[in-house]
Amino acid sequence: MTPPLDPRALFADPKLGPTASLEIHTAPLEIEIGSGKGLFLQGAARRSPERLFLGNELATKYALHIGARLAAQQLNNAAIIHGDGLRLLREFIPSGCAAAVHVYFPDPWWKARHKKRRVLNEAMLADAVRVLQHGGKLHFWTDVQEYYETTIELIQRVTLLIGPTPVPEPAAEHDLDFRTHFERRTRLNRDPVFRCEFEKV
Repeated sequence: MTPPLDPRALFADPKLGPTASLEIHTAPLEIEIGSGKGLFLQGAARRSPERLFLGNELATKYALHIGARLAAQQLNNAAIIHGDGLRLLREFIPSGCAAAVHVYFPDPWWKARHKKRRVLNEAMLADAVRVLQHGGKLHFWTDVQEYYETTIELIQRVTLLIGPTPVPEPAAEHDLDFRTHFERRTRLNRDPVFRCEFEKV
């Protein structure tokens, strides 16, 4: 049995000690599975310095890119882990530690024989529910309507999460004012984005 990871230890700086601006042990923790190029982590960390954001990315070059960008911007409340996000949730993240789990624009695996590889499957949802605190939220966005509809049906069938609650489309104030690079590309192409969130109660 793999011992759980203490996600908050990833944000501690032993040289600085406790800081008034970021209370590591009490700050809400949010987890993103599949961080891509890291636009969500960077934007969320800037907007909410009182919260911790832990991202995960399987692609080595993207994980390195994200780490470099977070360091360059001195976003000490965001961190990235390279590796399998499903294994991270299943084996390393302790129960009840997260205020939110974010999954944005996961690979749709278009072919029927490949759909079993989709990130949002029954096992992943069980782990997402486990790591969420009471009142915690699961955020899911995609540009694939079929993936959106089948995932909502799956969440309602295999979990006790409350939802879906629709998420309005915010107006972009500048060129990178999007949740992810996928959202930016999709909206600039004037294609729809399907958004929802579920709550653990």
